[in-house]
Amino acid sequence: QVQLVESGGGLVQPGGSLRLSCAASGSLFSIAAMGWYRQAPGKQRELVAAITSGGNTNYADSVKGRFTCSRDNSKNTVYLQMNSLKPEDTAVYYCNLRVAKLVDSWGQGTQVTVSS
Repeated sequence: QVQLVESGGGLVQPGGSLRLSCAASGSLFSIAAMGWYRQAPGKQRELVAAITSGGNTNYADSVKGRFTCSRDNSKNTVYLQMNSLKPEDTAVYYCNLRVAKLVDSWGQGTQVTVSS
């Protein structure tokens, strides 16, 4: 079972930045597709950003140009750099790891609150 631990959430003012990290246990990280999802109160969980094992990324339209997803396979860690944050970015952010149809693991989530 892969364990994922997110960190880096918190309270930030509009226009500010945060960097989320997600550390994975085990030896599957380098071949896994990683994703960042978020869920705001009363809303469905949505994909924010994803990165393949080869480093290709894709983003939700709402965060393009503001968020950057990256990974460091030597540290078994994926990052989400969030700039120009908006109140509508407020949500619990979750990390996801997938290896084909064999493994699908989730972290516990980290709260991001954007408010003045």
